[in-house]
Amino acid sequence: MLDRIAARQRDGHGVDAISRALRGEGVEPALLAAALTQTGLRAKARAKFGEIAADLLFTRAALEQATRERVADLHAERFRAAGCRSVADLGCGIGAESLALLRAGIAPLPVELDPLTAVFAQHNLAVAAGRLGAAIPGVRVGDAEQLGAEDADGVFLDPARRTAGHSDTRRVASPDDYSPSLRFAFALAERRPTGVKLGPGLDRDLIPDRAEAQWVSVDGDLVETGLWFGATARPGIRRAALVLRGAAAHELTADADAQDAPVEALGSYLYEPDGAVIRARLIGALAQRLDAGMVSGGIAYLTGDRLVETPFASAFRVVEELPAREKDLRRALAARGIGTLEIKKRGADADPAALRRRLKLRGDASATLFLTRAAGRHVALLAERC
Repeated sequence: MLDRIAARQRDGHGVDAISRALRGEGVEPALLAAALTQTGLRAKARAKFGEIAADLLFTRAALEQATRERVADLHAERFRAAGCRSVADLGCGIGAESLALLRAGIAPLPVELDPLTAVFAQHNLAVAAGRLGAAIPGVRVGDAEQLGAEDADGVFLDPARRTAGHSDTRRVASPDDYSPSLRFAFALAERRPTGVKLGPGLDRDLIPDRAEAQWVSVDGDLVETGLWFGATARPGIRRAALVLRGAAAHELTADADAQDAPVEALGSYLYEPDGAVIRARLIGALAQRLDAGMVSGGIAYLTGDRLVETPFASAFRVVEELPAREKDLRRALAARGIGTLEIKKRGADADPAALRRRLKLRGDASATLFLTRAAGRHVALLAERC
């Protein structure tokens, strides 16, 4: 059924037309609905999985939580560099990490708690193994904490941080409810090379001292916190911000959190650090590279008088300071003919979407507005992207 739908799409037919035609041919409605849903998920999955997505199977929830192919390949490379020939993928979902391990020449030992997701993972691994000429890994179904890592050389865990289900899931409130649990994951990390993928907003108090913590952003989107232990962790590195932009990769590393740079008077340029740099607390290290200072204590904007190109921050030229009071700000923007306004805020109590509506913008010009604090006071800074 999926092949029939794909063939009609290649012939230029839309989803509605395909649905009507197949219903007219007597296709069972439940099967047709499932196939059309799967077709939509395959199209969405291309952004994460590339062209192989056209042959894989997905659930909505598992696709949302799946690691992007490029990031999963970097995970697998850590295990390859650590000399691991087999890696237990505990909580494998639809198999994104196991697919990357296969591509790296490592035997994955996947475990998945949800039976349907496990069936889909088995299908996906069979597709990839067939393309690579590799043995097809078997997906074990059950609780990873009960089944364990067997005799794998290394372990990767992507604990479920949402309620069970295949769609409309919600985040669990406590790390104690992750599946597998962090306690289980960190115990494994005592014995063998281990990687743990967690959300980018992870409470930093949960990070063990012995772990290398790496925050990863992809094209400006902060996607994960990776905790690495044993041979998968790099010597002397405890904090890392990995910034992937297009085909390029850039990384800022340190042996600990960096001390914030001193506060400086507002300069000609404003820098907005990438989310990975902010979460890794490496803003001070970035400030040194940029010869910049903090706009205000505890606020993640940097300022300087020299424009320095960097992949770790977006740079803006400060055009002028506008009145911070909303009524006066609206008049100032109107006088400058600004009809398109990007609003950024840190240290200011404002809802950018609601404020944009109240400003009643008109005009052909566009700009960026920063609402923040500088020299202990609220400021509104009109700027343009460099």
